[in-house]
Amino acid sequence: MRVLLVEDDAVLGDAIHRSLIKSGYAVDWTQDGQQADVALHEQVYDAVVLDLGLPRMDGLEVLRRLRQRKQLVPVVILSAREGLDDRVHGLDLGADDYLTKPFKLPELEARLRAQIRRSHQVVTSYIDFGPMRFDSTDRTVTVNGALVEFSQRELSVLEALILRSGRVVSKESLVENLCNWDVDVGNNAIEVYVHRLRKKLEPYGILIRTVRGLGYLLEKQSA
Repeated sequence: MRVLLVEDDAVLGDAIHRSLIKSGYAVDWTQDGQQADVALHEQVYDAVVLDLGLPRMDGLEVLRRLRQRKQLVPVVILSAREGLDDRVHGLDLGADDYLTKPFKLPELEARLRAQIRRSHQVVTSYIDFGPMRFDSTDRTVTVNGALVEFSQRELSVLEALILRSGRVVSKESLVENLCNWDVDVGNNAIEVYVHRLRKKLEPYGILIRTVRGLGYLLEKQSA
């Protein structure tokens, strides 16, 4: 999952950035509103963590422009503005959640996971696919109740596939899920991760089918 973090406080931003990367997200971090607006024009994100008091363009203006463009990406606002009117205004402009500072990083991550699940119409923190269960909170995968080990990159590819099960996921979309501004991931790397996933999942009857020219499709093996 790829997240845009918009936070001008260097200490707080660095803490959030490190925490989200450790949890398996690809994170782009910008410290001003104008750059955030440009990034949201040019990139596709699974969620946005948005501070309000930003230089060059206020966070609410970033949000207003985002929703004007009919972009539905979930937005979690971070703000020191605790007043009811500020929260109502942010939510009315199209924010999906509003978290006041100071806050605990685990709460931010829980709210972020909830918004990403909601955007994919997933109700619980886990997704079942055949005998496999993917837990987005613990970032673990079990098959028939037994833990199966995956690298963070493999988990990110699998998460993208399972959230879109029944639909073909393009290589480009998988690249977007894995890379941020500081890390470049190419199509060849995606093929390597898919190959590794296949080796681990096929013994359990879970297949990743290549749809030529389009991408990959997660399937259950027919009986």
